[in-house]
Amino acid sequence: MTEASDPRVPVTVLTGFLGSGKTTLLNRILTEEHGLRIAVIENEFGEVGVDDALVLDAQEEIFEMNNGCICCTVRGDLIRILSALMRQKNRFDRIVIETTGLADPAPVAQTFFMDDELGSQLRLDAIVTLVDAAHITAHLDEVKPDGVENEAVEQIAFADRIVLNKTDLVSPDDLIAVMSRLRQINAVAPILPALQAGVALAEVLDVGAFDLQRVLDFDPTFLEESEHCHDLSVTSVGLEIPGEVDLTKLNDWLGDLLATKGVDIFRSKGILAPAGSATEYVFQGVHMLFDGAEGREWGERDRVNRMVFIGRNLDRDELHASFRACLVSE
Repeated sequence: MTEASDPRVPVTVLTGFLGSGKTTLLNRILTEEHGLRIAVIENEFGEVGVDDALVLDAQEEIFEMNNGCICCTVRGDLIRILSALMRQKNRFDRIVIETTGLADPAPVAQTFFMDDELGSQLRLDAIVTLVDAAHITAHLDEVKPDGVENEAVEQIAFADRIVLNKTDLVSPDDLIAVMSRLRQINAVAPILPALQAGVALAEVLDVGAFDLQRVLDFDPTFLEESEHCHDLSVTSVGLEIPGEVDLTKLNDWLGDLLATKGVDIFRSKGILAPAGSATEYVFQGVHMLFDGAEGREWGERDRVNRMVFIGRNLDRDELHASFRACLVSE
């Protein structure tokens, strides 16, 4: 059923492993001149939210769900937010849901078929999966504990569109190998190579691509309630500390941290307050790769540093103390 013949509000689910570029694509969606009114639902794994600050200023309604994964512990929050949105649906044309990088998209998609009230008002338009070309093979090859799904595999398998991002970070031969691997997991979803998640929005919005029968062919138990088990060895450490940062000390610390422990740090990101600067310092890292850039002006807001690390073998006390050592002494 197409948008023209279906009065229900279309919903796009953005998924993909940690650091694949979901927020970058979301920003493209929000800043393109398309005239659409979009409600955004964001889910972060950690107790300290950062993604809200990474989303560019826009007129859209943005709802956050922190400290849990949208596919399990905060799924009830998703249903409540969607239900609340339906009571004010004259304010938007469509909904975009950005999941945490550790989410299995199947339970999110189930929501639109197992809740009759939501299903009568919302239609799942597409699951759009972003893939980090440089790191996806390692995540696909990761051996998980018994009973734990490989989230990266699930995200690709359930995709209606695959945005193969960061293609500039791999060689042509490696890119061909990655595309072949994706095709082994999902033989039908179009693969859209991209830099900085730069794809035409017509390729990912209002595509009417979600096919329930295809999903049932892949997973006959899709419409049955089931428990989703996360890899409990993957944890999150969030830091929220007031003060100003010495950027030289910070870059030295992050460089050393990610060089020595980057294999275990899947994702790192933060909004920081550099000493002597009126603007934010936006930091983002994936394993050993990291980068920083100026963000928005602080204005009248309190200068509070927020950082999040997601990975294995994270030492909260050590990260906290090391970051504090980067602050400018009063």
